[in-house]
Amino acid sequence: MSNGSSITEFLLLAFTDRRELQLLHFWLFLGIYLAALLGNGLIITAIVCDHHLHTPMYFFLLKLFLLDPGSISTTLPKAMANSLWDNMDI
Repeated sequence: MSNGSSITEFLLLAFTDRRELQLLHFWLFLGIYLAALLGNGLIITAIVCDHHLHTPMYFFLLKLFLLDPGSISTTLPKAMANSLWDNMDI
């Protein structure tokens, strides 16, 4: 039985109410995000460019390193935007 109500958004609790710490949170997560993207990009480049790394093990590692940026790109930018704009809904 449905009463017709639906949930359209979730609310996140903020790490802090102080603006300085919210900006620190943004810059810290931006650094982590860029480091993850750069690290995955370097590993992908190494596997693609070096023909000695074209074995089944590196094939599956390549797939893993291709999926990792996709998974962190769904959550981290939203968390950074929420801390930057003082918004708590997702």
